[in-house]
Amino acid sequence: MMDKYQIIKAPIVSEKSTKLAEMRKYTFEVDKNANKIQIKEAIEEIFKVKVLDVNVINGIPKAKRVGKYSGFKPAVSKAVVTLAEGYKIDIYTA
Repeated sequence: MMDKYQIIKAPIVSEKSTKLAEMRKYTFEVDKNANKIQIKEAIEEIFKVKVLDVNVINGIPKAKRVGKYSGFKPAVSKAVVTLAEGYKIDIYTA
C-alpha cells in the first residue's frame, strides 16, 4: 500500500483549476497507479476535509524531440476532488 504523500504529489495551480476551486473542486497531480478510493482517503487525511467525489484524468506520454534525439514526457495523472459544503482547501499556503 502506498503512503498518502506518495499518492498526492502536488496541487495543480492554473487558471482553470483556480476557477474550479471557487466551486469546491480542487485539482491535484496524483500517482498513476492510485485509484479513486486511495485518492479520497489521502485527501481527507492530509487536509482534514470531507470529499464527495473524485474524478481521475489519466494523461498519456507525449512525444518530444530535441534535435535528432526523440523521447517521451512522462504520463501525468490528475485528480479533480469535489469537497462537501462548508469545506475548503487553501492550496496557496498549504
